[in-house]
Amino acid sequence: MFDNICKFIAENFSDDLATWLLGSPLPLTVLDPTELQLDPIRADSLIFLQSEELILHTEFQTDPDSKIPFRMLDYRIRVYRRHPQKQMRQVVIYLRRSDSPLVQENTFRLGETFHSFQVIRLWEENTPQFFHHPGLLPFAILSNTDDPEQVLSLVSRSLETIPEKQVQSNLAAATSILAGLVLNRETIKKILRSDIMRESVIYQDILEEGREEGEEKGLQKGKEEKARQIALKMLSAGFPIAEIAQFTDLSPDAIEQLQRQQHN
Repeated sequence: MFDNICKFIAENFSDDLATWLLGSPLPLTVLDPTELQLDPIRADSLIFLQSEELILHTEFQTDPDSKIPFRMLDYRIRVYRRHPQKQMRQVVIYLRRSDSPLVQENTFRLGETFHSFQVIRLWEENTPQFFHHPGLLPFAILSNTDDPEQVLSLVSRSLETIPEKQVQSNLAAATSILAGLVLNRETIKKILRSDIMRESVIYQDILEEGREEGEEKGLQKGKEEKARQIALKMLSAGFPIAEIAQFTDLSPDAIEQLQRQQHN
């Protein structure tokens, strides 16, 4: 879910992403991975944005992945095959703090083959930069801070200054979900207004998924586990327990137990 939230931000606030990663608000449009002739290795966290001269390949990773270096090389070759005239910037952005040496790797080596790419560990990034552009606000909570609760409060105030209500709502929902990587759900709910998030497309997508699950209850094997997964997503998005119970058919007690497990 975290990867998908980042993909939503990158595709809907590409100018802000370009300013952060490329140094200027270069106009970018989405490049469908299917244009690269081969099937995507992992489409959920894969984002291609392109301009006339450059392709920005970004992958958001919640946790370390040993396959990242080869994936970067593989996609560089795919892009060259399809767009040999374009430059390419490749950036892997790790969301959750980790001491694994995998999050330090920014090269792939195989015999005489060598490929390098950029790696950003959000917990090492300076916090103020994410307040300069609205599309970057959800990342501020994961940046280099000793007080993520205070940062979330500052993000909340910044969100309230955004005049477009739909943009405000979408970014609030994205912030709420990403904040779950560093703060407990009760703290997030106290700081971020749930009424703003209810109008977001992110919230509505999760709600629709829960609605579909509710309509299919009892019709397939493994439904309870699926319902649990839906409930966890809805808890992360700040849905009240009564509403989750309505759409998943789980009891309030079962949902409260999931909530406790989520906080541990």
